[in-house]
Amino acid sequence: MKTKLNIGVLGCGPISQAAHFESAVKAKNVKLYAICDLARDLADRMAAMHAPQKVYYDYAEMLADPELDAVIIATSDAFHIPTSIQALQAGKAVLCEKPLGISVEEVQLLKSKVEETGLFLQVGNMKRFDQGLQSARDFIQTEMGEMLAFKAWYCDSTHRYTLTDAVQPYIVKSANARKPAKDPKEDLRQYYMLAHGSHLLDTARFLAGEIVAVRARLNQRYGAYCWFTEIALANGALGHLDLTVAVRMDWHEGFQIYGENGSVLGKTYNPWLFRSSDVEIFHEDTAATSRVLAADGHFYRRQLEAFADKVLHGTDHNAATVDDGLAAVCGMVAIQQSTQSGEWVPLNDVKGAV
Repeated sequence: MKTKLNIGVLGCGPISQAAHFESAVKAKNVKLYAICDLARDLADRMAAMHAPQKVYYDYAEMLADPELDAVIIATSDAFHIPTSIQALQAGKAVLCEKPLGISVEEVQLLKSKVEETGLFLQVGNMKRFDQGLQSARDFIQTEMGEMLAFKAWYCDSTHRYTLTDAVQPYIVKSANARKPAKDPKEDLRQYYMLAHGSHLLDTARFLAGEIVAVRARLNQRYGAYCWFTEIALANGALGHLDLTVAVRMDWHEGFQIYGENGSVLGKTYNPWLFRSSDVEIFHEDTAATSRVLAADGHFYRRQLEAFADKVLHGTDHNAATVDDGLAAVCGMVAIQQSTQSGEWVPLNDVKGAV
């Protein structure tokens, strides 16, 4: 039985440098087999640092390698769908960065390819591998009973880049890097929703279950964007999401959950601190609060190990699938549409781009 997954990383940009290369080197069941980037100077430099077995400057050539088992798609959002489809058609499993896509229709196309090939595709919602969040989910599913209310917030900070510049590795850039036709930051309303809203929506679904409809408001002032979103949950609980970019304070992310047999309060840190969420679980029967230590805060490595375990052995780890990726995109589109109409927008009715 094969014990290590031969992984290839497409894209040598910031997310690979800050997360995926190190994860592939550290993961117990993964081998960093190949890296690929059209920018030869960048690919060569990353190869010198991380020592993959092979370096490719052409994606099709990497996919044609029979020793390659799976790929990590670490490109700009606009390239996620076509490069994922290309990998599936080549017989490779896929771990694709979030958001899975930027429109409902393109993610539906990808879903059809996943079903057609029977291969596994995982979305890079690494927060699902935060041990604090996992402890909350375990309590919700086994002890909490009925959920009364759920609220969560994801508030980027004006001081975020001061922090990331201090803790991330130096990010190498190349003038030869491939860029999408449209600058993603040209429309900040869309950019912030894709970059941050995809996390908030997936965390909400991971903990509270399916979101069936949303009603949202957007406030834009002094260059900041604040979405307050009321969510209708399939379990009947009341729900509220706060997405704000950027708050004039420290990174502010977390959740509160009120249940029949207890409650949960979670504080989540900037991901580049690699610190698991502090999650306090109150047990009504004992009137006591518990909190897991959650010492392993490398969510990116943990998600990659779970991906490899699924591909190699079929083991499920509650990772985000193509269906979860589609639900997140539908949720983001619905929020954007609701801010314009002021009405409730069902997720199963939405079409178009975020």
